[in-house]
Amino acid sequence: MKLLVDFLPIVIFFIVYKFSAELIAPLSGVLAPDTFELLSQAQPIIIATAVLIPATFLQILYTRWATGKIEKMHLVTLALVVVLGGATVLFGDKSFIQWKPTIVNWLFAGVFLGSQFIGSKNLIQRMMDTKFTMPAEIWKRLNYGWVAFFVFAGAINLYVAFTMSEESWVNFKLFGMLGLTLVFIIAQGIYLSRHIQEPTSSEHGTQQG
Repeated sequence: MKLLVDFLPIVIFFIVYKFSAELIAPLSGVLAPDTFELLSQAQPIIIATAVLIPATFLQILYTRWATGKIEKMHLVTLALVVVLGGATVLFGDKSFIQWKPTIVNWLFAGVFLGSQFIGSKNLIQRMMDTKFTMPAEIWKRLNYGWVAFFVFAGAINLYVAFTMSEESWVNFKLFGMLGLTLVFIIAQGIYLSRHIQEPTSSEHGTQQG
């Protein structure tokens, strides 16, 4: 469910990009003629980016309502969407928003890497050790695995954005990133299944008591 919520603004971006003309047409009788003409002449990626900004706001509001909290990285993502998305709309330059997934992924990589050297637990262990018991070395490898994934995801986004067509990048932004994430999560699950430790009898007795 969380993965779907995280990708919801991207889904909205994709839909608006693909069907911008059809979505704008009903506004002809609502907007002033000059405004409608300006909007109808805008590039689909500019319109989709303009919609992405409020969609990201709504995502955070929903997360706050559903979970009672907002993760710091969600706020960082929102800030980047507002700044880079705003620059794309203001200057009509898609390269700003195309950089956003890379910056977000590389920020995640930096946070996960830095957590390895702060405190007794790295970030992935803090997130998951209430559910699993594993040796410290396995938590370390898993954390580094996420660092590598985020670095790779950021790099491949740049490759697709600046060596392929705009439409290819939009498709990749949704299907490619989602596919990469799912494959990595499945691989992580397989890796975890080999290293999760069974609770000891004393731990089991304590839990029962």
